Amino acid sequence: MTLDHITVKINQAEFQFRANSTLQDAVTFYGATPPFAAAVNTQFVPKSSYGQIHLKAGDEIELISPITGG
Repeated sequence: MTLDHITVKINQAEFQFRANSTLQDAVTFYGATPPFAAAVNTQFVPKSSYGQIHLKAGDEIELISPITGG
C-alpha cells in the first residue's frame, strides 16, 4: 500500500482505493446492483450522500440486498 491508496473492506473483503475515494466510487467498483442499502462502519448512508462520504483507511462498508420470501 502506498500513501496515495487506502484499504477498506466491502462485505468483509479488502480492496484498495485512491485516498480521495468516496462511497460512490466503492459501490461502482464493487458492482452493486439495486436494490441495496449501504452502511459505512455500521452507519446507514442514504443514496443521496454516497458521493459526499469520503473513505478512510480501515473503513468497513456493508452493501446489503433485501431478502424476499418467508
